Amino acid sequence: MSGPIASIDALEGVIGKTPGAMHLKVIDHLDAGALRWIGAAPLLFAGFGDNAGMSVTLGGGGPGFAEAGTRELRLPPAALDDPALARPGEAFGSLFLVPGIGETLRVNGRVTEAGPDGIRIAVEECYGHCAKALIRSDLWAAVPVADAPDDPAAFVAASRFLALATFGEEGRADLSPKGDPAGCMARLDGDTLWFADRPGNRHVDSFRNILTQPRVALALLIPGANRVAIVRGTAQLSTDEDARARFEVQGKTPLLAIGIKVEAIDLRASPALERAALWPVKPDAHGIEPAKLFVEHIKLNRNAGLAGKLASAALAVPGMQGLLKKGLDKDYRDNLY
Repeated sequence: MSGPIASIDALEGVIGKTPGAMHLKVIDHLDAGALRWIGAAPLLFAGFGDNAGMSVTLGGGGPGFAEAGTRELRLPPAALDDPALARPGEAFGSLFLVPGIGETLRVNGRVTEAGPDGIRIAVEECYGHCAKALIRSDLWAAVPVADAPDDPAAFVAASRFLALATFGEEGRADLSPKGDPAGCMARLDGDTLWFADRPGNRHVDSFRNILTQPRVALALLIPGANRVAIVRGTAQLSTDEDARARFEVQGKTPLLAIGIKVEAIDLRASPALERAALWPVKPDAHGIEPAKLFVEHIKLNRNAGLAGKLASAALAVPGMQGLLKKGLDKDYRDNLY
């Protein structure tokens, strides 16, 4: 098969079904590990939207600029590049980054309040995301960049990280990280922006969302620069051989390419990135252990049935957290592409 993908069956025929274990790590609140992560994060990507489409922006400041409780996330409007995007009732998807950590924290929910006194989010989903996107982008090895390209096509070509915001038929937003070396992250071909799917956590909510609501938004970064390209448009999943071949890395061609017919591309300075001061990365002082967070989330999952109970029991065995970390590290070494 080579061409557009128009159904879940066709998508799963290309990339496979989401393993049931992937759903075990999703919880419906912010646990102690997630609260610590948010308290250490100087940057988040935030997507807001509904069935009409998505918008994306960045939020940043010192560690802990975002506040949270077990069921609620609170964002100061001044911390967001585009606070007006947050409107009560809209779906919310986010990605929290902590310098030096490859894994990211994803928090999804719904805007309950938005005004000058603050933006409040009712939390519906929380889970950790694997480190592959940030490893491929070499995000934390960057140094400050003062001369990022002013031309949108050149900026896209030099980018190494993107955050993709989508909206699903169940009414939830999703914000997914993607990373690759410069020249392989994304390419602007006329009015279409292309990027590739790479091996990851196989949750693929964003691709399922595109099949039912193709209007998306994404933010592109050049690590080290305080500029961002915000893109909005209509996405399509494709197995077209030529589209995939242009993203070959290490002799491996991706199974899937994503093309976005661009409606708008806005290249701008990001005050959030500047406040976050991500680069150069400072020595680790946060004490966050991603493998521990993954383990705790599986134990806390309330909708897992027998499979979840068995997994939780297995993870309670002494030493399992260390084994999980070794497994993650091996996967990161062997399955980036």
